[in-house]
Order: sequence, then structure tokens, then C-alpha cells
Amino acid sequence: MANVSVAAEWQLLHNRYYRKPELYPMRWKHIDLGRNKVACAPFGGPVAIIRDDSKIVQLYAESALRKLRIFNCAGIQLAETVWRNPGGRLIGMAWTDDQTLVCVVQDGTVYRYNIHAELLEPNFSMGKECFEQNVVECVFWGNGVVCITEANQIFCISDFKNPKSCKLSDPGIEDLPHCMVVIEPQYTMSGNVEVLLGVGEACVLAVEEDGVQRLGEGVLDGPLQRMAVSLDGKWLAAFTHDGRLLVLTSDLQKTILDRECESALPPQQLAWCGMDSVLLYWDDMLLMMGPDGDPVRYFYDEPVVLIPECDGVRILSNTSMEFLQRVPDSTVTIFRIGSTSPAALLYDALDHFDRRSAKADENLRLIRPSLHEAVEACVDAAGHEFDISRQQTLLRAASYGQAFCSNFNRERIQEMCRLLRVLNAVRSPEIGIPLSIQQFKLLTPPVLIARLINAHQHLLALRVSEYLGMSQEVVIMHWACSKITASLNIPDATLLEVLLDKLKLCKGISYAAVAGHADKIGRRKLAAMLVDHEPRSSKQVPLLLSIGEEDTALIKATESGDTDLVYLVLFHIWQKRQPLEFFGMIQARTQARDLFITYARCYKHEFLKDFFLSTGQLNEVAFLLWKESWELGKNPMASKGSPLHSPRTKLIDKAHSLFAETKEHTFESKAAEEHAKLLKIQHELEVSTKQAIFVDSSINDTIRTCIVLGNHRAALKVKTEFKVSEKRWYWLKVFALATTRDWVALETFSKEKRPPIGYKPFVEACVEADEKAEAVKYIPKLADPRERAEAYARIGMAKEAADAASQAKDGELLGRLKLTFAQNSAASSIFDTLRDRLSFPGVS
Repeated sequence: MANVSVAAEWQLLHNRYYRKPELYPMRWKHIDLGRNKVACAPFGGPVAIIRDDSKIVQLYAESALRKLRIFNCAGIQLAETVWRNPGGRLIGMAWTDDQTLVCVVQDGTVYRYNIHAELLEPNFSMGKECFEQNVVECVFWGNGVVCITEANQIFCISDFKNPKSCKLSDPGIEDLPHCMVVIEPQYTMSGNVEVLLGVGEACVLAVEEDGVQRLGEGVLDGPLQRMAVSLDGKWLAAFTHDGRLLVLTSDLQKTILDRECESALPPQQLAWCGMDSVLLYWDDMLLMMGPDGDPVRYFYDEPVVLIPECDGVRILSNTSMEFLQRVPDSTVTIFRIGSTSPAALLYDALDHFDRRSAKADENLRLIRPSLHEAVEACVDAAGHEFDISRQQTLLRAASYGQAFCSNFNRERIQEMCRLLRVLNAVRSPEIGIPLSIQQFKLLTPPVLIARLINAHQHLLALRVSEYLGMSQEVVIMHWACSKITASLNIPDATLLEVLLDKLKLCKGISYAAVAGHADKIGRRKLAAMLVDHEPRSSKQVPLLLSIGEEDTALIKATESGDTDLVYLVLFHIWQKRQPLEFFGMIQARTQARDLFITYARCYKHEFLKDFFLSTGQLNEVAFLLWKESWELGKNPMASKGSPLHSPRTKLIDKAHSLFAETKEHTFESKAAEEHAKLLKIQHELEVSTKQAIFVDSSINDTIRTCIVLGNHRAALKVKTEFKVSEKRWYWLKVFALATTRDWVALETFSKEKRPPIGYKPFVEACVEADEKAEAVKYIPKLADPRERAEAYARIGMAKEAADAASQAKDGELLGRLKLTFAQNSAASSIFDTLRDRLSFPGVS
């Protein structure tokens, strides 16, 4: 009998069963859908209602003020607000995918509300032309809208998150179309929205951004009055001028269905019921038509609104919310009148088992080969049921059959129980989200949880997340932010305890994000208290900066050891604070100070000088000035002007005076003084010689260059100014004269007095210049016979080298010299003779 009562509620459309259970009796009062504009969100979303100002209606006891009211699917009011938006009559409204209510008014302005009837900023416009021409109709989809104006121009916003209005091609029509539908961008070849216009001809205009096409010519025999596109964008249902229902491919090239309807008047609403049938609604009748068989009629004495879903249509009336859907195959096999399928027998076996009848065992034996399929059918049918008692009975039947079915996945029933608990929880009238199992799978659990928390159903969202094994962080975060917003009168310390009690439930939760929300609504002290609990410095430090806690941010950044974070804080404070205040903050923190100095040495010399001056580090300022003088030297323009007042010398003079302030830098002070003096002399030399070859050379090179240029007076001046020793002076002059090959001057210089460096440098200078004849003049003057011997050997004079070596009486020297002349047999014999004469044993 149970099977008969279940199937008695079904209607047969050709060979397919449909059912229309009531989801909720509506709890609202004094709502007449015929007097209002209504927007219903798919997937069991909210219902928005506002009085239709295009109709003359009788105001009962309600206020003359128009109110936008938002209800759940059970008619429980969620929010309301007074409609104050200017811009003319409300043309259309609809819910987006993220459950934002979008309202388009006559002048093309778009207003958006959340589920709590709060106006979202900013508003935006469809454009100047829409404002001038007035919008007369609009069609919504997902996250976009298409509007047509009184001038028959079409405008589109394809994504409300990036609301840029674009004008589609001019359809070139004089009268407004009979109907207008949209094929969403995801289903078009071009990837852009396509608008289908039913005009007063036997064709349909397909309007896109880059052109207009005429579709259906030769297929249609008259204008279309109503159109509806299937959810997959492949099919178009249309009502013709002569009262026929057509189903065509969306490109209108092929007719799939052509059936006569019972009225030639265009239906008020036309909608797809899943993918198997089409619904047409007139004032008192809802007609369901399929490919074959007689249509099914439903009669209403009140207005209804059709809400297409992926697996059926929800029907909203003044008094109830119903769901018209095709009966799932698993349900049909169990509850169809006279069914003897294994699933039906298993369901019947449970009834016999409950009544302790032996017939239960008989049924099980009959279906044992198909027991697996019977159990699966019962589980699947339970998932499609809205009636909780019927869900329980079907799952009990599945569990009863599973006990005798060894190869059935035992987790399947547990999964279905878990899923149905979630669905039943959100279907309760207080929540009012009547999702079917197919809708739930398409929507996905994360989206459902997001919708619950947006509706401030945090406790249920938390329990669902926990039950489905999902992260609870997003729920707790949203609850915390909402709690802060709603608790403006609660003291910070009290509210902090409440928040921490819940936030600690979720490991790794972002305290910084919650603190950021607190700061955003003006609770800076609470934000500072919250951010102190954030363990991740990378999130903690930026927020501390944003709420003005620079000192704390610098401490946390340096404690983290992350140089990037320290620099972030330093640059932030640098911009916000006065220099002296900034210097005071970083002086006591070694890491921050060192990082600042490292950066400023490369990019901010002047600022770094101010820092060193403020902290009394005069020597560091001096080093910076000295470095700047070298940097100036790389710029040719810096050396121009008076050599005594060049920018470089001024910088070095400043460095000298700063070094002189402290006893610890006497050497640097003296070096800077002499550097400045040398630079001045070098400038004078470049001016007098007109050759830029002196500046930045050493004292030695300066003297050598003067001698090479023949300016001996200048060389002597440099010698005297810098107290160059006689030995260094002789070395420099000897090699400088040799460089210029002025041998006469070199000889004269050697005879001025006995050279303090001896005559060896004279010999080396001549040998390096490959002037052996000149070298011979100085070799005899070498006092050490070893030096004489080696000098003679270097210029190839073997006999003289041997004589000098004999005077030295050095056997090792004789051996070296013999090796030097190894290629010369005559010279080698000289050394052999000398060896024999002196009888040195070690020479061979």
C-alpha cells in the first residue's frame, strides 16, 4: 500500500513520471506575487520581493513606502530595506552566482544588495546612452546582464565583478522585440554573450558584439512570442504566434519538437524542467509538455513563479514552494505500482521483516542474484527524497539488504547518511535552502558553506564543515569578523576573550585577518590586541604597520630575523616619521640600524650623513665625504674650475676637519690633509702642463711624471711638500731619467754626490732599458764584488764577471754564473780555469 500511495502522487508524461512535492508552506503574510516583482535565486537561494510600480495595486494595511524584502524559500523574512534608489522605474532584478541582488532601473543605473538587504557600493551605470534612451527590458544570467533601450540598442555587462558596459551591434529594428533571451558566453563559439531577439518576422536575430545574424529563416513560419534556453545552452524552447511549442537547436537550424498548445495567447512564463520537458504558465494553468504523449496540466488559483533548476523547476506561489521534477529511475523501480524489481522486493522485504513475516526471507531469496543492484537502488532513491521518514525507510531497506550482500561497499550507506543529514539540516524552514542531492553535488559543499556564513548561519556552517571533514577556518573567520561588526558596544578586552575562545579552535587561523577587519571598522585597540596572537610575522608585521603600531612592528620584524620584513618596517617608518625620530627608533636596535646603514650607503648618502651626525659618529661622516670625493673623481666635470676650490678638495677638507675632532683617527686626519694637498698640487700641474694626467695618481707617480715631462722644479716641490726621503727620491729620478733615455742627465745625477741608494739602481735602470754601454759606467762603482759579478753576467761580460766572482771567493756564485753562460763554451772554460786556480771543490 505504501508503494501505491507514493506513486499516486506522480503524473505520467508519455513514459516518464513526474512528481511535485511541496517543499514548504510559505510563512510570509500578505504577499501577493501578482502585485510584486520577484527575483528567486537558483540552488534554493533567497527570494527578493518589491512592489511592482508599473501596476496599480491596492495597498492593504502596508505602508505607502516601497520596501525591498528578502525571504528564504520557506517565506521567512531575512531582511528588508526601504527602496530609495532614484533613476526611475525598476526594470528588472536577479540574483548573481554569489547571491548578490542586482537591480537595474530605468536610467541604466545598477544597484546591488547583499542577502541582508544592505546596499553595496559602488553603484555603476550601463552607460551614457542607456541613461539618455531609457532601459525597457533586461535579461540576467550568472554574473551578467543584457539591457535593451527604447531606441532598440542593446548593452551588456558580462561580469558584475568587473562592471564594464559594452554596446552590442545595432539589431536594426524599429519596434521592440516580442521576446529576448541570452545564450551565456560559455556556450557560444565566440566566447561572448549572444542575444536572441524574437522580432515580428519569421526569424530570430542573434546579436553579438561584432555582428547580427538572422537565424531560423526557412525553419520558422512566423514570429516567436516567448523563448527559453536550456541550462546547457544547446536547445531553445519557443512559443509561436499561432500557439505552438517549438524546441529547436540553439542555432535554430533544426526543429526537434513542434506541438500544438491549448492557447494561442503567449504564456506569461516559459521554462525548461530539467532537460526532458518544457513548462508553459498562463494565469490559471501550468502546462508541462514533453516530446511525446499528452501534456500534463496543473491548475492554480494564485500566481506562480517558475524557478528553473538543473534537475527540475521550483514553483513559488503565495502559499507554497513546490518542486516539480522527473521521478528518478531508482525511485520508479521501487515505488511504481506493480513493480517486481529487485529493489521493490527488497523494500517490501523490509516491511515483512518489521511485521515478522516469513515473506521477508522469501523475497530475499528471489532477489539474491541482484541484491547488490537492489541495495544501490534503495540508497540512490533515499538520496532523492525530501521526506525524512521515507529516507529512513529506504536506508533501512538498503542496510537490511546489505547484511546479505557481501560484495557491497559498506561505506556507500554511511556516505549517503552523512549527505542526507547535511541536506535535511539546510532544508529546515529556518534555513530554507531546499537543495536536491543533484543540486548539492553541482553546487559543491564549499559553496554551500559560503552561502550559510553569508546568511550568518555560522553554527550550522561550522557543524556541516566539521561533519564533512572540511576546514573550519573560513567559518570561524567570518563569524569573528561578523561578531566584531555587531559588537560595537562591547569593551575590547571582553570581546577579545570571546573571539580567542573560538579562534583557538582552528589551528593556523589568521589572527591578522581578523585584526585587519577590527581596524577597518575603527577598533584599533582591539586590532592591536588580536594581532599580538598572530604567530606568523609575515602577516603580523604589515598589519601592525597599517594600524600605526610602528614600534611593535619593528620589534616583531627584528625578532623574526627576516630582513625583508625589517626593510618593510624601516621604509614605512622612514616615510611616516621625522628624520630625528626615525634615527632614535633604529639607533637602539642593532639589526635594524645595520640594515638601514647598508641600504643608505648605496642609495641615500645625504640621509646617512644626517644619521651619523645625529648620533655623533663624525668619523663615519668623514668616511662618507671621502668616498663622495672619489665618486666625484669619476665625473670629468668635477675637476673643472679653480683647482684650489674644486668640489673634491672641499669634501676632503671637510673629512679632514671631522677626523681631527677625535684622537682615535689621527692617521685618517693626516691622510685626508695630505690627500687634499696632493690634489691641489695635481690640479696646478694639470693646469700648467695642460695635460690631465696627474689627478688621483700617487706621490711617487706624480714625481715620476714631472721628471719624465722635464719639470724637475715641480718634482722637487712635490718632494719637499711631502717630505719624500732621499732614497725614494733617487729611486724615482733614476728610473724616470732612464724612461726618457736621458743618459747624460742620469750620469750627471750620479755624480752630484754619492747616491744614498748606491749605484745598483743605476745599473738596473740601464739594463732594463737595454743600454749595456751605460750600465758598464756604473758597474765598477758597485762596492760588493758579488753584485758586480751578477751585473756583468746580466750584460753578458763573462771575463769581468769571473774576475769579480774571484774577488768574492764564493763557490756558489761561480756555479750560478757558469750556468748563466752554459751556452757559451768559451765563457764556461773561463769559470773552469778560475775554479782550478782557486780550487773550489763544489764547482762543476
